[in-house]
Amino acid sequence: MRILALVILAIGAAAAPAQAQTYDPNYPVCLSVYGRISYYECSYTSLPQCKMSASGRSALCVINPYYAHASQYPSARRYKQRYYNGY
Repeated sequence: MRILALVILAIGAAAAPAQAQTYDPNYPVCLSVYGRISYYECSYTSLPQCKMSASGRSALCVINPYYAHASQYPSARRYKQRYYNGY
């Protein structure tokens, strides 16, 4: 009985479709399209370009979190202010 349950479980797990990475690391902006079938379309180089494509559709432009050329460091450094007593 256990073997039958394990076989059914294994077949059920193998029959489920696998999800692949939906973001393309070569483009910084993605279009998230909503509907019966929702999907990401990562082929945009700027937000205005993506917004033109999303216009009139049920879609949203998002920044690609897996963009390969993204900077790892913040763009501006923050320095500590030092206060002097005037001496």
